[in-house]
Amino acid sequence: MTIFVHPSGLCESKSVGPGTRVWAFAHVLPGAQIGRDCNICDHVFVENDVIIGDRVTIKCGVQLWDGLRVGSDVFLGPNVTLTNDKFPRSKQYQESVRQTFIADGVSVGANSTILPGLKIGQHAMVGAGSVVTRDVPPNAIVVGNPARIVGYVNAASQTVIEVDSSPSDSAVSLLAVTNVLGGVTLHRLKVVTDLRGSLSVAQFGKEVPFTPKRYFVVYDVPSKYVRGEHAHRHCKQFLVCQRGCVSVVVDDGTDRKEIVLDGPNLGLYLPPMVWATQYKYTSEAVMLVFASEPYDSEDYIRDYDEFLSLVEGGLAAR
Repeated sequence: MTIFVHPSGLCESKSVGPGTRVWAFAHVLPGAQIGRDCNICDHVFVENDVIIGDRVTIKCGVQLWDGLRVGSDVFLGPNVTLTNDKFPRSKQYQESVRQTFIADGVSVGANSTILPGLKIGQHAMVGAGSVVTRDVPPNAIVVGNPARIVGYVNAASQTVIEVDSSPSDSAVSLLAVTNVLGGVTLHRLKVVTDLRGSLSVAQFGKEVPFTPKRYFVVYDVPSKYVRGEHAHRHCKQFLVCQRGCVSVVVDDGTDRKEIVLDGPNLGLYLPPMVWATQYKYTSEAVMLVFASEPYDSEDYIRDYDEFLSLVEGGLAAR
């Protein structure tokens, strides 16, 4: 299988994989590297220091500039703008080009702009017309200007787990534990309500399935920001949203689900080796987190690819 170049296209590179098609008025410079079975549509320009993986679709009107690294199975929609100079001036050149990384499986909608030096995590989706000014986490769905996270791939499409957090007339025991995935459980905690107000309570080692060695409180989070985005090797956590509402996306490397914590009588247990992300904080949200271990930076897994490789390697000890 050979490459196809339209009679009105120009492909100067010799590093193009079999099955790739270069269509009319597209121009690929000599230093570019393009993988197998790619589709380079009309009026696409590919500069020299560009590496493109396999099965990539680049729609009409896209320019790929030096420093761009594109994974496999990526979709770049019509007129996507990719940049490599944060402060461009005519006839003034950078000493070094800022690299932009677009990971495997990413889709970028038409007319979107991605600023230089960013990383778009695997399987993320960028909505049409968005302006991406910050790194995009794996599997995140971002839209707007500036682009903000509005959901996660394969989490929003699944059932979002919601539990009625309104207290009952008197005392309610914890009698509901929902298995979410990969050892993650959602707990309904005991609530006592009378004329003096309401009280929510849980016992360590019982409703909270471990004895904590530390706690921390997250609050005053601007709604546009995301917290978490990591897994732990050994530490267990128990999350309770004391006030307001927070969405938590949990991922065991195979499945992904979103849980809404919208009351102090809901607790979310996170075992080790579960990737967790918190987002959609309301302005008044206060999140209380109990942890089974003292803080240890070595216990954190902050790279999603590393997390997946550890899971695949059978190191997901629970």
